[in-house]
Amino acid sequence: MSGSVLVIDQGTTSTRAIVFDADGLPVAAAQQEFAQFFPRPGWVEHDPEDLWRTTIATARTALAQAADRGVSVAALGVANQRETALVWDRATGQPIGRAIVWQDRRTASLCDALKADGAETLVRERAGLLLDPYFSATKIAWMLDHIDGARERAARGRLAFGTVDTFLLWRMTNGAVHATDATNACRTALYDLRAGDWSDELLALFNVPRSLLPVVMDCAAEFGVTAKEHLGRELPVRGIAGDQQAALIGQACFRPGMVKCTYGTGAFVVLNTGEQPVPSSHRLLTTVAYQLNGRRCYALEGSIFSAGATVQWLRDALGVVRSSAETGELAAQADPDQPVYIVPAFVGLGAPHWDARARGTITGITRGTTRRELARAALESVAYQTRDLLDAMHADLGERAITGTAIRVDGGLSASDWTMQCVADIIAAPVDRPTVRETTALGAAYLAGSQSGLYPAPDAFAEGWRLERRFLPAMDEAERQAKCAGWEDAIARTLSRPSG
Repeated sequence: MSGSVLVIDQGTTSTRAIVFDADGLPVAAAQQEFAQFFPRPGWVEHDPEDLWRTTIATARTALAQAADRGVSVAALGVANQRETALVWDRATGQPIGRAIVWQDRRTASLCDALKADGAETLVRERAGLLLDPYFSATKIAWMLDHIDGARERAARGRLAFGTVDTFLLWRMTNGAVHATDATNACRTALYDLRAGDWSDELLALFNVPRSLLPVVMDCAAEFGVTAKEHLGRELPVRGIAGDQQAALIGQACFRPGMVKCTYGTGAFVVLNTGEQPVPSSHRLLTTVAYQLNGRRCYALEGSIFSAGATVQWLRDALGVVRSSAETGELAAQADPDQPVYIVPAFVGLGAPHWDARARGTITGITRGTTRRELARAALESVAYQTRDLLDAMHADLGERAITGTAIRVDGGLSASDWTMQCVADIIAAPVDRPTVRETTALGAAYLAGSQSGLYPAPDAFAEGWRLERRFLPAMDEAERQAKCAGWEDAIARTLSRPSG
């Protein structure tokens, strides 16, 4: 067997390396977790050396497994956690501090001040994003202003910024390449969606020197070659995409109107809108879906901050369930006459509300409420939040919206049959679960493989997508409307301010 691709899937809590064969099937894999740092409330950091160490260790293990099985690897692809920001010294390659993770909220006051000055309109028009600590720009500004000497060194061109993909690429090529792809660039709030390059206006707004920034390239491109000492051989890097866009590609959502949702710790719904960006009036994000051969495809995206994390909360904090797998069994046994709702706003609410000050609520509990009803409410919250995002997307699309379109799902929670059936019932549309669920890594594999001539054009690749199970809506419309009305009431009780 030959013509395989190694993928680095660098996530928020662990790094994985997976080798995909010419048929897009995983044939070798390794995974390592790494430490999370929470130095102050609302702060979330990673040690960049942990990201590098686990990347090289897992890649070497996966390559060794592949070699033992007679698999030859032709190229490397990268999928990565987005928005996490790193700054390092160009001469030494040493970071000037820890990576500030996408979940970090330390720049909330800066975002509030910029909003008060009316800057969010510019950010929305140029970058398609909201003014929020989630994105990289204010993280960069914070590091330059709070780490001794950083701004002066940046002004002299001695520092480099990157999201995780850029940092790993820099390290793998021993500093020969400082580049990113369009899907990561567009999550910084410094990138002009329509121009396809860094925006001078946004750089000025956030006081970020252009000299810090990497070159922006296609998702499938010649990104450079790894130095031999890192992986035991030179390997061309030919594909990079942020994790959610990589999953969109792995799910073969290449046609406008196609939707995928990744259910992990949080959940991310991404809808392909084609070659024109669609501005959102419902607080969704307008973003780059992928860029191939110099042509950008755009998407609408909505994020759910707590999906699998809600189940983990039941298990680890409350002790209500012994395992995540038990949740679906309990939900199936819940009393249908007890409408309990959990709004899991543990760190606020994401799209379409974007209420950072909201906190979680449970409504409808009685003396008869048991762990079965709580388990059901936790899983149903995933379905209701998915519905909220799809409704907002359809409203933004207007006459172009296609209601009832199937969504393709992946991520750990997609393995729960009960939950996926609940999603289908609440959104009143089919839910399609693929045979290969490692869709994030598969998307990066496709990018690197297509650049290497191993994988076909997008349309042909899409023909290879395989359905494992389709969940069809089976709930009575009156019941659906009643349940959704209860959810909307629970949301109204949770918001710290009126939505919109």
